[in-house]
Amino acid sequence: MCKTATINKIIPMSLVDGPGNRTAIFFQGCNFNCSYCHNPETIKKCINCGECVSHCPVGALKMIDGKVLWDENKCIDCDTCIKVCPHGSTPKTYEYTVDDLMEKIEENIPFIEGITTSGGECTLNFEFLEKLFIKVKSLGLTSLVDTNGFISLKSPMMEGLVKAADGFMLDIKSMNEEEHINLTGRPNKTVIENAVYLASIGKLQEIRTVLIEGNKNRETVENITKLLQPYPNITYKLISYRPFGVREEFLQLKSIEKKQKEELKEIAIMNGIKVIDC
Repeated sequence: MCKTATINKIIPMSLVDGPGNRTAIFFQGCNFNCSYCHNPETIKKCINCGECVSHCPVGALKMIDGKVLWDENKCIDCDTCIKVCPHGSTPKTYEYTVDDLMEKIEENIPFIEGITTSGGECTLNFEFLEKLFIKVKSLGLTSLVDTNGFISLKSPMMEGLVKAADGFMLDIKSMNEEEHINLTGRPNKTVIENAVYLASIGKLQEIRTVLIEGNKNRETVENITKLLQPYPNITYKLISYRPFGVREEFLQLKSIEKKQKEELKEIAIMNGIKVIDC
C-alpha cells in the first residue's frame, strides 16, 4: 500500500465538488490527457528536471539531492514554474500520508459534510483512498470520488475503494469511442461500464459532460441518459465549455449555443435524469 500520495491542492470548503460544503482534495497525476483540461498541470508528475528552479522570481524553488523542493511560504503563486515546465507539470505539490490529510480535514469540522477526492485522477491512488475513506467515515463524514472512470471499478483490486466510498461523480466525455479517444487519448468502454455498474449498486451520484461545439453532444446525452434510465436519483451536470486554464493550443474550442444546450437538457429530462445546468 502506498504510504503517501502526491497532492496538488486542498480546498478546505467547496460548494461545487458535490452536495453540501466539502473539503476537496486534488491528487496529482492522471491517466487521461483531455484537450480541454482546466488544470493540465495536474496530469503529469514532476520529473525533477530542475528547469523551473532558475525561473522562480522569488527563490521559492531549490534543487536538493536531485529533487525540486518548493517553499510554500516564499511562493507568490505567479505560476512561472508551471509556464516554463517542459514536461507540463508543476513542482508545487505535497506528499501526504493518510494521517497528514486527516489533520487537514479535521481542521474543517464542523463546517463540512464530507470530502471529495479529485485530480488529476484520484483513483490511481485507490489503496490510499480506501484507507482515507475509512478514517473519514469514523468522523461521521461522507467521502465522494470525482473520477474519469478509466480504471474498472468492478475489478477485485477496487472492491475496497468502492465499498468505502459513499458515492462517485463520473465524467462522461463522449459516448462515441473515436471522439472520446480524440478528446482524452483513451477509449470509453470502461467508463461506460463503470457508469452502469455504479448506478446498479446505488453509488453513482452524478455524471458530467463538458459541451463543446462540434462534438457529438446529442449522441452522448441521449445514449448515456437512456442507458441510465432504469436507475433513479442520478444527477446529470451539463457543463458549458470555458477556456479558463486550458492549454494555449486548445483555446480555439467553443461551447455550444444556449438553444442547443436547452435541447440537450430536454432530452436528459425526458429520459428521467435530473439536470444541473453549469
